[in-house]
Parts: sequence; structure tokens; C-alpha cells
Amino acid sequence: MVGVTADASKADQLSSAKNPMIKYMLKTRENHASEQEQDYSHVFRRKTRFEMFRLSAIAMAIEFAYAAETSFVSPILLQIGVDHKHMSMTWGLSPLIGFFVSPLLGSISDRCKLKWGRRRPIISILSFGILCGLILVPYGKDLGLLLGDAGYSYADAAALNISFAGDGSVAALVSEEATSGPKASDFKFAVILTILGMVLLDFDADTCQTPARTYLLDMCVPEEQPKAMTMFALFAGFGGTIGYAIGGVDWETTHIGTFMGGNVPTVFTLVTIIFVICYLITVTTFREIPLPLIEKDELLRPLSEKAIKKELKKNNNAIFYIQETTQLELQMANDDPKKMEALQGSYQNGYSPALEKQNKAQDVETQSDSEMDAPVSLKAYLKSIFIMPYSMRMLALTNLFCWMGHVTYCLYFTDFVGEAVFHGDPTAAPGSEAALNYEAGVRFGCWGMSIYAFSCSIYSLSVTKLMKWFGTKAVYISGMIYYGIGMLVLGLWPTKWGVLVFSTSAGILYGTIFTVPFILVANYHAKNCFAVKNGETVPLKQARGLGTDVAIISSMVFIAQLIVSLSVGPLISWMETTCAVLYLSTFLSFMAAIAALFVLYV
Repeated sequence: MVGVTADASKADQLSSAKNPMIKYMLKTRENHASEQEQDYSHVFRRKTRFEMFRLSAIAMAIEFAYAAETSFVSPILLQIGVDHKHMSMTWGLSPLIGFFVSPLLGSISDRCKLKWGRRRPIISILSFGILCGLILVPYGKDLGLLLGDAGYSYADAAALNISFAGDGSVAALVSEEATSGPKASDFKFAVILTILGMVLLDFDADTCQTPARTYLLDMCVPEEQPKAMTMFALFAGFGGTIGYAIGGVDWETTHIGTFMGGNVPTVFTLVTIIFVICYLITVTTFREIPLPLIEKDELLRPLSEKAIKKELKKNNNAIFYIQETTQLELQMANDDPKKMEALQGSYQNGYSPALEKQNKAQDVETQSDSEMDAPVSLKAYLKSIFIMPYSMRMLALTNLFCWMGHVTYCLYFTDFVGEAVFHGDPTAAPGSEAALNYEAGVRFGCWGMSIYAFSCSIYSLSVTKLMKWFGTKAVYISGMIYYGIGMLVLGLWPTKWGVLVFSTSAGILYGTIFTVPFILVANYHAKNCFAVKNGETVPLKQARGLGTDVAIISSMVFIAQLIVSLSVGPLISWMETTCAVLYLSTFLSFMAAIAALFVLYV
């Protein structure tokens, strides 16, 4: 493992403020990029806060869409006759597709040769899918009726059972024939369209984060990447906070809700408008350098540690190396007149011992560099998805456990609050005390999830500083342990204050898995370091794309959601309590902490 001191040393080497060579290289590339047919100089300079905001706006949009989905998809499916068993199975469709498609999209993104760039075309395609999902989910029932669905109708008035509250108002209106609920056979088209919308929304929202992160990393110089990932997580947390809060508002009592036609259409319309605006803000921020230009022009390639070393071997930049060694040579020659005379003669003839040493090193490594710069075939990229170095495998395994623990919280937390904290019953008759308690618990749980999203934003502001103070390894593992302890305490003592307080632990975990794994992947590629042997970094000979590896790490959420959707139901039935959800989250977070011990930190 590489210690904190080594991390700081490497960071200093990649800092343009502390390393004149890197500053020179960035300026050279910036000037060269500005002279192209299109100006690409922005890729090689530091970004302002406003530019960081624009690059990260898409993260906020995605979380808005995700909050609307998790809040309303399940109730909508239940209202059109889909039972709980089949509804749970539908949640497994998106991760099943995403696990195979997401890494492939990452590979395609790395190899995309469009003039518009490599990342923005993929972001646009996935954003269009999200937009379709935001339309189909709330309006699937209405579209189904237009296509010929029978719909749901109560029996004649004589068959209705009407119960009244103490003040004489109608408390429930239930048909004897309708007590079993609506039938999916009466909403054939609505079920198909709504599930299609759910899959599009869930899959595209999860997958779109990968090219969005990669686009952000591509536009930032190496020293800015941790800050960029922090900003990305900050905006994601902010989007989730507001998104869940929007879902908790009773829009039917407002003029906007009346105009839009109800609570659900209002929420999804607002989310759609926000999503489109944020998408346009992000994709219009910076122009990408097309892949054909990157392949044929070395000065347009991203600045990495490999590029820095290669630049040091060039004669035209040898002055940085010579200046350091010449002073030492002259100092040693002062004591020996013969050495001084020989040294002066060599410099007059255009010879430098430092330059000679550099030329020899260049001759030795030219062949290996040319091999690494050779074009990579699609077969090699697909191979890199399934054959990963040990460091990537451990990071992927750790991220899988983290996502399993987090997805368990996201998908079942409101149900836990409704049943275990408020002692409600989701199967109780409408208007009954148990049903009202459950609904109140679900609303209260949404506020807990809003706090979790807010705490993610706050934590994201400090995560990079914490990494500098305590090291990446300590911050990564402590976030998992705190989450596990918080879920365990809440499961043993389910209380209202616990829901609010320990939801912060979920925010810290989310902020951790939203930043640290991708910072590590970016460092692996920037330094071409996927292994450490005897304290020295070992370059990887296998060709790997940044987009592909980011997609692999991101795709762990699909496997996590698939496993959780198939295992949580039987676990709750076996333990006969929804507290089992939190116990499972605790176990998974501790497993993630153990796996994180074996991750490579560079």
C-alpha cells in the first residue's frame, strides 16, 4: 500500500503551481490547442467555480429525476393493478440491462470519433431516455386509456360502501367488488408504458452518471479532479434534497397543481423542466477535443504522469533538467581546473552530460512508449471489461458492497419507517388508523431521505480536505463504518429522532462512494499505476480506457440493485420485521470496509 506521505508527494508532482515543468507543459498545450480550427485551450487550464458548476449541473438534474422515480413509481404501479411481487421484479429489469450495457457504453464513449466529442453524445442519448421516462411514468395511465384500456370503474352506486368521519365528511369510498384493488388486465397498455418508462428512467439515470463524470474529468487538469468530483457529489446531494422535498409537497392544494392536473403530473413536470435546463447548461459548457485529433496530435492528449515523463525526455525541454545538474557539475569542477576546462569545452561544442544522459534514457524507452500509444482495438477494450488488474477488482468489489448497503436503504427505508417507527400497515383498509399511520410514516421517511441527501452535499464539501488530513484510505473506510453503526442503532431502536439523525450516515456513505472510487480510478490512469511492488509503482501494459473503468465502477450499482431486489423480500419474511433492512445494510457496509483494506490508494 502507498502511504499518506506518498499520496502527498505524488499530488505535488502533478501540481502545476509547484512543478514548473507541468506549468510549462500545460501552457504549451493550451497555446497549441488555441491555434486549432476550434479553440480547445480550455482543456489545459484551471476552471473557475462557475465553470465547475456548469459541468456538474447534470448531476443535480439526474438526482431530481431519481428522487421523483423512487417516490412515485411504486404507488403508480400499484394503482394500475400491478401486485407487490411483480412490482419488485420490475425493479430488477433496469440493473439487469445496465450491468451489461453500461460498461459497453463506456467503451463506446472512449472510442467515439464524432466531431461533437466522446462524452456528450452518450450523455445526450441517455438524457433523451430520461426525458422519455419522465413523460411515460406519470402519463402512462392516460396514454393507456387513449390506446384502448378499459380502465377502472366502480360498481353502481347501490354497491358502494360509504363510511363517514365523525364530522360527517366522507372518510372512505370503497366498492365491495373493488376491495381486491384494480386489475392489471384493465390497464394493459398503461402497465407496459409505465414499466417501460420506469426502466428508461432508472437505467438512463444511473448510466448517465458515468459519461457525465468522465466528461467532467476530461475537462479538468489532474490536480483539479478531486475538487471536480467533490463538486459533482455536492450538486447530486443538492438535487436529491430538493427532489425529495418537492415530492413531499401537497401540490393539489396549489394553483400550479390544479393547472397541471394533480400531484404526480405537477412533480414530474417541474422535474422535467429542471432536467432539461441542467442538461443544456452542462453540454454547452466546453467543447470536447474529437478523438481523431487526440490520436494524431500528441499535444492535444490529456496531461498524465506518463506524458510528463515523456516530455522530460525530449531535447527541446531539457533545459529544466540541465539547469539542475549544471550547477552541481560546475560546483564540482571548481576544485579541479582540468575538469573545468573540459566541461567548458563540452558546453561550447553543444554537449551536456545531463543531455547525454537524457538521450540515452529516451532511446531505451522509445519502443515501449510507441507500443503504449498504439491504437487499441474494440476486442482489447471489451477484454478490459472482464479482465481487470487486481486493484480494479478490489475497488469494484468494495463499491459493490457499498452500493448494496446504500440501495437497501433507498428502496426500503420509507417502508421501514411506516411499519417499524409509526406502526402502520400498508395492507390495511384505506382510511383506517393503521393505513393513516403508514402513510404518515412514509412521508416522514421522505424527510429523512431529504436529510440524507442534504448531508451528502455538506459532506462533499469537506471530503477532499479530509483526504488530505487523514488520507484517502481512512476517509473511505470510516464512511462505511459510520453508516453501518448508524443503521444498526436505528434498527435496534427505531425512533423518529433516529430516522432524522442516522439518515446523515447514509448521506456520508453516498458522498463517499460518489467521490473516492472515481478519484482513485482517475489517479490510476493519470499515473498509469494499477499496482505497487516493493514500494514502487508498476505500470500496466494492458490498454485501459478511463471511460471504461469509470463505467465498470459505476455499473456495480446495477448488480447491487439486482441482488437486493431478489434477497430483501425473503429476508423480511424470515425475520418478520422490516428492521431486517437495516441489519442487512449494517452487514454489507462492514463487508465493504473489509474489502476497502485491500484497495490500492495512489
